[in-house]
Amino acid sequence: MTKETWYFIDSGSCPPAWNMAMDEMLMQWHSEGKIPPVVRFYGWNPATLSVGYFQKVHKDIDFDAVQKHGLGFVRRPTGGRGVLHDKELTYSVIVSEDHPQMPETVTEAYRVISEGILEGFRKLGLHAEFSIPRTKEEEESLKNPRSAVCFDAPSWYELVVEGRKIAGSAQTRQKGVILQHGSILLELEEDKLFDLFKYSNDRVRERMQKGFKKKAAAINELTSANVTMEQVSKAFHEGFADGLNVNWEPCILTEQQEKHVRELAAEKYDTDEWNYRR
Repeated sequence: MTKETWYFIDSGSCPPAWNMAMDEMLMQWHSEGKIPPVVRFYGWNPATLSVGYFQKVHKDIDFDAVQKHGLGFVRRPTGGRGVLHDKELTYSVIVSEDHPQMPETVTEAYRVISEGILEGFRKLGLHAEFSIPRTKEEEESLKNPRSAVCFDAPSWYELVVEGRKIAGSAQTRQKGVILQHGSILLELEEDKLFDLFKYSNDRVRERMQKGFKKKAAAINELTSANVTMEQVSKAFHEGFADGLNVNWEPCILTEQQEKHVRELAAEKYDTDEWNYRR
């Protein structure tokens, strides 16, 4: 099979509003036929709490704790729950809904795109597999999550190692284009993560955090190799190429494209109206 050529962008560590604006602009440029499908890697400066598009932040989030830990804050254009973006590789995939390799359903598109993540973990020597609900109860729990924390439980076709979630993803579709982005955890600070959410009392937090340890893991919890961010980036750069069966063309934004991203970040993702409206 002939390999398609996709763009690859490594943005480095960027402000939270810029990261979300960049993903949205890539969607727009792809929908307009200006760029091919693209995979982007990025980090966060400062470390950031992102929340899902539909999440009720005043109900779920402890903003005093967000400030105390010196974190950024942003609402994603995708669904899902709260994610602490700190010691992780974040990825985004932008591809047309009518791409010949993309299934129509959201869950099956997750599976196809997440093949790249699966291959990345395998290149790090981790035996990762897709999470698939085994019972009706498990399927219902995905529809009605008990926690505001993203990594509290895996969703359809997210990646697990030894039964513990190791990568979380979210997806949206706009103007005929799929955006899937997500977190590949190198390390995870559970206490900091759980500080960021509200609980009815301390016992509820303690119970949830204790259960969380059995449900989620980071790469360096599961390997004795002390993997570096450079090694993770290399493994997933190769993994996405193999999983999606594509070749990469490196892409650097023009000054005009950078300007469009900055403007969208300022006008939308850096505003209280967007971030705190729910």
